[in-house]
Amino acid sequence: MRRNRAEQRSVTPDPRYHSEVVAKFVNNVMERGKKSLAASIVYDAFAIIEERTKRPGIEVFEEALKNATPLVEVKPRRVGGATYQIPMEIGAARRQALAMRWLIENSRKRSGRDMAARLAGELMDAARNEGATIKKREDTHRMAEANQAFAHFRY
Repeated sequence: MRRNRAEQRSVTPDPRYHSEVVAKFVNNVMERGKKSLAASIVYDAFAIIEERTKRPGIEVFEEALKNATPLVEVKPRRVGGATYQIPMEIGAARRQALAMRWLIENSRKRSGRDMAARLAGELMDAARNEGATIKKREDTHRMAEANQAFAHFRY
């Protein structure tokens, strides 16, 4: 039996855009507690985006996040000795967390010199509905679609 659910902590909005979403993104980019470095990477990426697309960086970021957000995922569930991949709809918080995680993971995998440029590239690709992050979302949706037959095993 599980105990109480963990309460959702609120994140202080970031100083430049006064956005909680950007603050969460900065926290996700951060490694080894170096928050100021993470913030400068994210803001530099937004500057690169503005330079290349002539649109506000925050706007492109929001578009990219919206496009990268998955609606369903598969979760393994054991039923009588067999493990089935069961499609489940995702809550809003996990949806956003997955989209951010995928964007950052795929930015890190890209080739390029600095993280800001790679992040900017991945965000611009995602905003245009292309790139590795979008492929990841499509694959997740495809998996859920393929395993629709097991949807009746949902808890």
